[in-house]
Amino acid sequence: MTELLGARMLVTGGAGFLGSFVCDLLRDRGADVFVPRRVDYDLTEQSDVRRLLENAAPDVVIHLAAEVGGIGANRANPGRYFYANAAMGLNIIEESRKRSVRKVVQVGTVCAYPKFTPVPFSEDDLWNGYPEETNAPYGIAKKALLVMLQSYRQQYGLNGIYLLPVNLYGPGDNFDLETSHVIPALIRKFVTARRAQAPSVEVWGTGSASREFLYVEDAARAIVMATEAYDGPLPVNVGTGRDATGFVGDIVWDSTKPDGQPRRMLDTSRAKDLLGFEAEIGLEEGLRRTIDWWERQEAP
Repeated sequence: MTELLGARMLVTGGAGFLGSFVCDLLRDRGADVFVPRRVDYDLTEQSDVRRLLENAAPDVVIHLAAEVGGIGANRANPGRYFYANAAMGLNIIEESRKRSVRKVVQVGTVCAYPKFTPVPFSEDDLWNGYPEETNAPYGIAKKALLVMLQSYRQQYGLNGIYLLPVNLYGPGDNFDLETSHVIPALIRKFVTARRAQAPSVEVWGTGSASREFLYVEDAARAIVMATEAYDGPLPVNVGTGRDATGFVGDIVWDSTKPDGQPRRMLDTSRAKDLLGFEAEIGLEEGLRRTIDWWERQEAP
């Protein structure tokens, strides 16, 4: 059990979409939270990460920082996404070991799963195949950090845990159509079409893929629960355990664009058993909150 009251917490990516919710929960529990900014620390540079750990002197490190985007961004930046995500994680974990940090919480990605993983995705199937090609560089870079944490636990006794969240969405998400994930992209397209009274909306893919989505506040709660209560070597899925097949309406599917992974839905029984975590915000309620937030940002 990790006591958060009075603990010094370093949260990389703490100013971002997911990180801001995680930091709020940590502060609510009495933690002293340090959030590094990119202008001050380049996490792909080991010297910067060493300086960060010296300045923050954390008891616990939660590594959320990532370079990530939707399918289009992944296809455009495979080399950068592999290097940046691998380098950041390698540096964070190694420098945490050197400073004898009490605990490292590494957040991975559902993109690490094999392309044709049986549904629902069990953590035991994580290594049974190659990831979906458009997400593979990002997913493999993140998955390598699980191996690093497990090997550091074995050799150095570092308490590192690894979480595998499914696709996230919610207020504060990235709504840039060039780099966003599916839900913010769809919300932006449909709200724009409604305001313009457009007869149809063009969406990438064939429409055959399904996805599981987790509301950002649920994800943040799971991360904080794991930080407090979980100290094991096994990866833990974080999701709802339910998938969705998409949206209804006048949709024009652009089948020249990729679908990505055919299906995505997690087996969340390990998170329930080990953390006591279950998602609380359903897709309909989460979408309503997210659309309301976006419309307030884009009010004409």
